[in-house]
Amino acid sequence: MSGARKAVAIGGGTGLPLVLSCLASAGFETTAVVTMADDGGSSGRLRRELGILPPGDVRNCLVALAPSNDPLARIFQYRFPQGEGLAGHALGNLIIAALADLTGDFARAVQVAGEMLHVQGRVLPSTLADVALHAETADGERIVGQSQVAHAPVRVARVTLEPERPPAYGPALDAIREADLLVVGPGSLFTSVIPNLLVDGIPAALGECPGRIVYVCNVANQRGETCGMDAFEHVQALLDHGMPRIDVTVVHDTDATAPAAEIEPVEAGALVRERVREMGIDVLAADVVDASNPRHHDPALLCAVLRRVA
Repeated sequence: MSGARKAVAIGGGTGLPLVLSCLASAGFETTAVVTMADDGGSSGRLRRELGILPPGDVRNCLVALAPSNDPLARIFQYRFPQGEGLAGHALGNLIIAALADLTGDFARAVQVAGEMLHVQGRVLPSTLADVALHAETADGERIVGQSQVAHAPVRVARVTLEPERPPAYGPALDAIREADLLVVGPGSLFTSVIPNLLVDGIPAALGECPGRIVYVCNVANQRGETCGMDAFEHVQALLDHGMPRIDVTVVHDTDATAPAAEIEPVEAGALVRERVREMGIDVLAADVVDASNPRHHDPALLCAVLRRVA
């Protein structure tokens, strides 16, 4: 892939693999920088029982960058439906955990897993520190743990990491500094995206990024975590937590489409978009909602938009 433009996607959760697929299909030399704050589900159990970093978001990114016809990618995503000690675990998480034990190095384990899957790109943890996410809600309640913050009863006001300012993983900083295009989000704002900004060195590297920085705003709010927040407030939260600059914000055009009854859309009408532009940030509004799953972006529509801003 010599000579290809370099793209970096930062985040976690389900949004990051979607962006990686878009960037890889557009011909970019693609790197994922993944949050290490996850402590729920299979990843959380492995963190507590084995003392390793969370493998789940890493696994999903590796699979997104693997060839679509690779049978091993399907195996990595297999989740045990039952079995004492196995129920709920994704096989890929267990493989990464085994590789971390064999190599003694989580980053090396991720690299080996990528080689097994023949990934077209790289997946890098944002930090190799064992971090915990802390949050303060709008009513002053303090919550500890990513999975607990994700289910906050009211809107989150601010998050921090413990320990504060953990050191960034060096190759992740290098990738950011070399990116021709850098995409932040979509994903859970306070539990998947912002934790990366709390890692020491990442905001500075973002400030040195030579390429365009694009923020893909969520199409729907999460009850509790971002309840009632519009697109301007999503952008402001990123800036408040250390994001040095955003060149373009991609939003769903809520003026043009009626929201699904079961969701709270992230409001991004003309007045909200103008407030974002007054911050010196370009705004691209388009219909990007997945009609069959309106809490998420439509893969084809988002890929088309990212090609426009690339």
